[in-house]
Amino acid sequence: MTTRIALVGGTGKLGGIIHEVVDALDGFEVVAVLTSRSDLAELDGADLVVDASTPAVSIDVVRAAIERGLNVLVGTSGWSAERIALVRPLVDAAGTGAVFIPNFSLGSVIGSAIAAASARFFPFAEIVETHRESKIDSPSGTAVRTAELITAARGTPVEAPHVDQRARGQQVASVPVHSLRRPGVVARQETILSGPGEALTIVHDTTDSAAAYAPGIRIALERSVEARGVVVGLESFIDIGMGTPRPADDSPVDAGTAPGQVAQATST
Repeated sequence: MTTRIALVGGTGKLGGIIHEVVDALDGFEVVAVLTSRSDLAELDGADLVVDASTPAVSIDVVRAAIERGLNVLVGTSGWSAERIALVRPLVDAAGTGAVFIPNFSLGSVIGSAIAAASARFFPFAEIVETHRESKIDSPSGTAVRTAELITAARGTPVEAPHVDQRARGQQVASVPVHSLRRPGVVARQETILSGPGEALTIVHDTTDSAAAYAPGIRIALERSVEARGVVVGLESFIDIGMGTPRPADDSPVDAGTAPGQVAQATST
């Protein structure tokens, strides 16, 4: 049986990569390609909605899929734990599945897992993420997810001095995140963990997004068809050989009482 996919944001870069993966994958077919301005009634007739739109449109896409009793796979950035919590009751009530993948790259998932596993040994943590200048949202979904996992692993906020100053970045789950947008780069994330007398820097570079994302997209597509409830992160579908501390039920992470620019949602 072929799974019929409605691809929202199918004319964008990520949407184009997803389309190519689907075309090469047995048992899946793109039956509708929507832009961010399309009528969401075009989702009718699909078996699975795949969202690669924009942060502002994505929540409407997810709600429209849930209302139609359709599972949805979300690759759009901007879904923090707080934002996901808004749609969880709708997903549970509908008995459908909503899968949120901040990054389809296997290397990125492994890097975030290593950061989370290491975070309880270091009191300080900061993230520097870099994307091409055309990326419209910041911080990136990957940086938000990494920060949430770090604080969940620690069980307490990281130490982040002087975060009342704007140059100290935006706090996400207590972790200062710094976003760079410039030409000549695809995606890069540095997670810097620091303690007395030492620092550990975990770096992931994406140099070819199509090649890097394709394996993760295939995994996510195959698992999203039968998913139930809210699922967050590609690590939910693969065994990377280490236990990754996670926010309980991916509920909002307490950012602590540290002052500064605390990210409640990356985009609205």
